[in-house]
Amino acid sequence: MSGPRVLVVDDNMTNLKLIEYLLQSKGYDVHTATDAESALELVYSLKPGLVLMDLQLPGMDGLALTRKLKADPATQNVVILAVTAYAMKGDEERARVAGCDGYITKPIDTRTLPMLVARHLEEAGHQPGA
Repeated sequence: MSGPRVLVVDDNMTNLKLIEYLLQSKGYDVHTATDAESALELVYSLKPGLVLMDLQLPGMDGLALTRKLKADPATQNVVILAVTAYAMKGDEERARVAGCDGYITKPIDTRTLPMLVARHLEEAGHQPGA
């Protein structure tokens, strides 16, 4: 039985593969997308419990995608954690206003990311193996 489903959205393949590896090694069912349009399709088809959302994406950015997902009753309860390398003053507040449930800066802390994901899933009521 696989763990909770997580979608990682990042246009940087190195970041994508690192996060995918980290979470798979902890038992998560990890899926990936490199742009907002494919991420949107995957959220509706896979129904992940959590999305790690890069804010700097080609085309529609991560904040716009988050607003779209949080405005839809079918996806509003998906936990969305903003992930960004461009952490400027006010960015976390903008991410939260857009609907992000948490904020992570790059480079990713490989020791704490799986625990952070687990905590957010638990707080949202997602059970291990669900």
